[in-house]
Amino acid sequence: MSVKRKTGLMISKGTSIKLPLISFEEGGATICYCPALDISGYGYSEKEAMDSYKYVMAEYLDHSIQKDTLQKDLKRMGWHITTNLRKNIIPPPVTMLLEHNTNFKRVFEKFDYKKLSTSVQFPAFS
Repeated sequence: MSVKRKTGLMISKGTSIKLPLISFEEGGATICYCPALDISGYGYSEKEAMDSYKYVMAEYLDHSIQKDTLQKDLKRMGWHITTNLRKNIIPPPVTMLLEHNTNFKRVFEKFDYKKLSTSVQFPAFS
């Protein structure tokens, strides 16, 4: 997923990261949840939930890039950011997420879920 900024520019340089998502049902809604970023979307179907997730992800990236808080936010969530240009951003391992992310742990322990994935284009950090 690349992000179209409000200026109309696409973020094209940086690192594309494949992130795990989980899809589950709660309270009559389908939810697509990305534990590595603690972001979710929802809808009446998995397609609606995925569309909602993509919208929320784009808004999150746009906002955090504009406010220059993305790197700080990712580090707070356990991401590893390096100066290696080939792979300068590494998401936290699932084992760490299960230990520290209460939302993910609750879903993992209490719901039937399906594993999905998506690619997200992050800007390069220097």
